[in-house]
Amino acid sequence: MKRRIALCIAVSLCAGVYAGNNPGIYKKGWIDFNKNGVKDIYEDPSAPIEARVQDLLSQMTLEEKTCQMATLYGSGRVLKDSLPTEKWKDEIWKDGIANIDEQANGLGRFGSSLSYPYVNSVENRQTIQRWFVEQTRLGIPVDFTNEGIRGLCHDRATMFPAQCGQGATWNKELISEIAQVTAEEAKALGYTNIYSPILDIAQDPRWGRVVECYGEDPFLVGELGKRMIKGLQQEGLVATPKHFAVYSIPVGGRDAGTRTDPHVAPREMRTLYIEPFRKAFCEAGALGVMSSYNDYDGEPITGSYHFLTEILRHEWGFKGYVVSDSEAVEFLYSKHQVAVDAVDGAAQVVNAGLNVRTNFTLPENFIRPLRQAISEGKVSMQTIDSRVADVLRVKFGMGLFDNPYKGDAKHPEKVVHSKEHQAVSMRAALESIVLLKNENNILPLSKDLKKIAVIGPNANEVQNLICRYGPANAPIKTVYQGIKEYLPDAEVRYAKGTDIIDKYFPESELYEVPLDQEEQAMMDEAVTLAEESDVAIMVLGGNEKTVREEYSRTNLDLCGRQEKLLQAVYATGKPVILLLVDGRVATINWAERYIPGIVHAWFPGEFMGDAVAQVLFGDYNPGGKLAVTFPRSVGADTFCFSF
Repeated sequence: MKRRIALCIAVSLCAGVYAGNNPGIYKKGWIDFNKNGVKDIYEDPSAPIEARVQDLLSQMTLEEKTCQMATLYGSGRVLKDSLPTEKWKDEIWKDGIANIDEQANGLGRFGSSLSYPYVNSVENRQTIQRWFVEQTRLGIPVDFTNEGIRGLCHDRATMFPAQCGQGATWNKELISEIAQVTAEEAKALGYTNIYSPILDIAQDPRWGRVVECYGEDPFLVGELGKRMIKGLQQEGLVATPKHFAVYSIPVGGRDAGTRTDPHVAPREMRTLYIEPFRKAFCEAGALGVMSSYNDYDGEPITGSYHFLTEILRHEWGFKGYVVSDSEAVEFLYSKHQVAVDAVDGAAQVVNAGLNVRTNFTLPENFIRPLRQAISEGKVSMQTIDSRVADVLRVKFGMGLFDNPYKGDAKHPEKVVHSKEHQAVSMRAALESIVLLKNENNILPLSKDLKKIAVIGPNANEVQNLICRYGPANAPIKTVYQGIKEYLPDAEVRYAKGTDIIDKYFPESELYEVPLDQEEQAMMDEAVTLAEESDVAIMVLGGNEKTVREEYSRTNLDLCGRQEKLLQAVYATGKPVILLLVDGRVATINWAERYIPGIVHAWFPGEFMGDAVAQVLFGDYNPGGKLAVTFPRSVGADTFCFSF
């Protein structure tokens, strides 16, 4: 409570300082953004958007234009202050900024101090917005961006299954509902641009970001993506799908520093990898897009006129603005080696069609080299005006110049994580679960079982099932908790059995490493529990330690000691059910041969425990469908649609 009071005082004081400086700019029906006492065309809500864009553009200096071409990362990552300070008048954003990403969402240095209760989050962004409106010369509002691929990326927002689980529902109407929930919570909190959906197709399960993909089929990905885009934008937000283009098939499935050189022929590029994006712009009208940091045929996408202008704008008629993925601009000279330095890189990406550069570094690291490139004649003012106009057009379109102060500063808790939104999350979790094997109808399990063992590294896991692209501090109910609550009269016990990875991982994927004393003791405890129980439910798979950005695999077997644990429990002779909680497929040949009941739950979200309990004990018949192929061996990769 003391922290809440202190923050409110800080917000109030800050709002008072900045609001009090220019109280006269707020007129009846319009805002005098440039503080000249005259209703300019760009300040007139009744004027056509294009006229407003051109009027504002004509008043902007080079400094103001280039500031509309960069992101400022919030929450203590790059923007170190929680609220505006006097020093901001000496920062490069004194001339404005295109967008501020992930401000006060519960991540970063400030954590929950700015994001919860929800009203703190709204007030924080409104205070920052007030500074840009009242303290910059032209008062251009900020676009507050945020992630939103499994629910809004905000502290204690409603958490949904990962996109791999959403894809397994094959349910377009459900995706529309997820989009609506995400949009309603974003609006209540004052975000205006959501980086969602991910439209990459998951063709190589070794790649770490398959967890974030709807599936391997471009038709399924495109259809579900359209629903997400339309659902976000019908609520007045901008949807920014990602990662354009040909990003999800790096050579060898390798990630991180080798995320380049996709071996994709032009026909496959068109019909598979960028087809979902074509639907996003031509059929759903997405107003944002994130350019990827890979290359295609030796040309970095973020520096490609062919992709960012010829395909995106000339062929598909894209009307929004392009934001780079983090470090995509810098990679032109630091990794791809097609630019000499930051000045050359800035010129290449802007000439290619990039509007806004994003990275976890200061915006001036791009803005100043860009200004130098302009002064050296490497980028024309005509090009700059075109790129800035795209950004302004989006801001006018979403109503930022009519009401810059978005969000419900009184009762956002009535919307965010409401009971109605939680019900959609629960339904999504149920619909995402896939029954892989049910030999002799071992499932559903009887509710009359007296002793149930819930075993495995994911059986009682919470922290490593929370993704940085989803809600922070999500109240995930574990599988163990869910079953224990579901069967109050049974004796439900838990043993971890093994960690999700061993201490030698990933080296241990290459050769056998004997169990150490501690590992053997954990496994023995699990085996003893199974022997004393009527059934053993094995909760294995992966989590944030094994499948996410920069976490590629060299094989697809269960990580660490998990298969040894499964075999040891099976050897007790007790009935065994394998529940996979994971973001990618696995080569489960031994389990497929010997384990009678196998269920895949993907990453089901905050209602994991409840959904799994209903499925395993017969109150919900699992109807999820695979959206990705399970290979028998990693050597079969890539074994998937459409060949």
